[in-house]
Amino acid sequence: MNTNKLNINTLVDEAKFTPFHWGVLIWCLMIIIFDGYDLVIYGVVLPILMQEWALSTVQAGLLASTALFGMMFGAMSFGTLSDKLGRKKTIMICIAIFSGFTFMGAFATTPTEFGILRFLAGLGIGGVMPNVVALMTEYAPKRIRSTLVAIMFSGYAIGGMASALLGAWLVADYGWKIMFYIASIPLFTLPLIWKYLPESLMFLTKKGETEKTRIIVKKIAPEQEIGPQTAFVLNEPTVGDDAPLRALFQQGRMFSTLMFWAAFFMCLLMVYALGSWLPKLMIQAGYSLGASLMFLFALNIGGMIGAIGGGVLADKFHLKPVLSTMFTVGAIALILLGFNSPQAVLYILIAIAGAATIGSQILLYTFVAQFYPAAVRSTGMGWASGIGRIGAIVGPVLTGTLLTFELPHQMNFLAIAIPGIIAAIAIYLVNLKASVDGAKQQSQPNMLNKTNTAKNLAS
Repeated sequence: MNTNKLNINTLVDEAKFTPFHWGVLIWCLMIIIFDGYDLVIYGVVLPILMQEWALSTVQAGLLASTALFGMMFGAMSFGTLSDKLGRKKTIMICIAIFSGFTFMGAFATTPTEFGILRFLAGLGIGGVMPNVVALMTEYAPKRIRSTLVAIMFSGYAIGGMASALLGAWLVADYGWKIMFYIASIPLFTLPLIWKYLPESLMFLTKKGETEKTRIIVKKIAPEQEIGPQTAFVLNEPTVGDDAPLRALFQQGRMFSTLMFWAAFFMCLLMVYALGSWLPKLMIQAGYSLGASLMFLFALNIGGMIGAIGGGVLADKFHLKPVLSTMFTVGAIALILLGFNSPQAVLYILIAIAGAATIGSQILLYTFVAQFYPAAVRSTGMGWASGIGRIGAIVGPVLTGTLLTFELPHQMNFLAIAIPGIIAAIAIYLVNLKASVDGAKQQSQPNMLNKTNTAKNLAS
């Protein structure tokens, strides 16, 4: 009896965009919006908390970093866990953690209590990112993969904008705690996520869940003939990829893995330095709380535009040159922010800085997701993100410390810009031949999509 083999990786790569793909995109987008809201919430309430609890700039920076410590551990542990437990279950666990503990932050009465709750919320915030990106990557057709992941991850910026706008409208009248009450909303979506969010097709195939795989395949490729004897297979894993963490340093990936870690560290340092301190910096420059929160809004608008625009450009060229350019332009914009400019120019520079920091962070996840094979994808993203969280921890503390020296405005922004140049160099040095596409090109020179892949990697 003949058994027909259907390669799931090829099926997904060549699939047309269907209503099923829309569903995955919308659910992942919604989850990232919640995640972005919870993350930016501290920057919104920081000026009020500093007054209420009489915090110095260094203490406020340390308090901002408690969530980021949690995110570091969450990204590393939940990224690796989902390669064993599955994307969907891990995502739901993370949502329950970050939403529940952020909500509880409203009841904190001291900075210590608040810091502990932010650390616990950070575990979920950091854990959900690599898993949602991995899930979207594993369902997106190859020709529009960067664009879809960037659109989905732009939810991070949408959540940040929602946080800034709600803060500007509600905090003055209802106090800072209202922001944390709103953060409980994702808890009520968990039953819907359980019902409608699909598990990773690669994970189901690997675990031998044939019937579940069959149902999803029919949704992705309705024209595909599937008989009783159809066997679902994945690309043959490279030897060593069964040990995900070790695999990050094998098959010629070591140098590129270290470059990704450096880029994540520098990028997240900039993202969190700006996200935590931009309103405070603008208040010191003479703007009101409401106006300062609108600068935070502009930062996140830029992040969304940068992510989606960068994703479209990456599908035409490649993520590597697009990211290197964005980091360089962002560093220039940050340097220019230190000089007196008309308010309209200031908004434009902040939006460009948002595109190059928040937008580049989103595209970095996309790059890492496409660089590593499926078997180690969440681990690769989790560790890159986790190392990046160290930069995220350093960012608010470093900026808070700089503010105590009362340096000229230009020096503060120059300090935040320098990591952008370092990140641009790190991405430029990533070796594409060690990526999953590069490995395929070398081992399977006759595959159908050889010409397209070679064209994409040429840059």
